[in-house]
Amino acid sequence: MQTMRTRTTFHLMVAVLVSTSVCAAHAANLAFLRDTPVAAMTQQDNAALQKVLRESLDQKADGESTQWSSHGLRRGVRVDATITPDRTTHDGTRTCRETSVVLNSRGQSMTLRPHFCREGSGEWVFQRTH
Repeated sequence: MQTMRTRTTFHLMVAVLVSTSVCAAHAANLAFLRDTPVAAMTQQDNAALQKVLRESLDQKADGESTQWSSHGLRRGVRVDATITPDRTTHDGTRTCRETSVVLNSRGQSMTLRPHFCREGSGEWVFQRTH
C-alpha cells in the first residue's frame, strides 16, 4: 500500500514538474523544445527505449549500434533512435559505459550522452553528472 502511494505521489510530482517546465519554457521563448524528439515520446516509448538501451549495454561492443523505433507501438509521431555504447571502463568489479543515443523525429535530431555503471553483473544505473 505504501509503495503504491509513493509511486502515485512520484507520478503526480513528475506530471507537475513537466507541466511547469513546459509552461516555463514557453514563457522563456523556448517553445522550440516542443518539437524535439523527446517531446514526442510517450511513457510507452520511454519504457521500450530503456529496455533496448539496457540490452545494448549488456550485449553490444563499443561502437556497435542498435536501432529502435516507436513505429508499431502506437499511433502518432514516430521516433527513431540509434543507441551506441561508446566507451567502456572497468575499475575492479565496477563497469561503466558512456553511451550515445541519437533520437530523430519530425525532422529534428538530438543526441543524448548518458553514462551508466554497474557492480558485477548487477543492474545498469544512470550516473548523474554534476
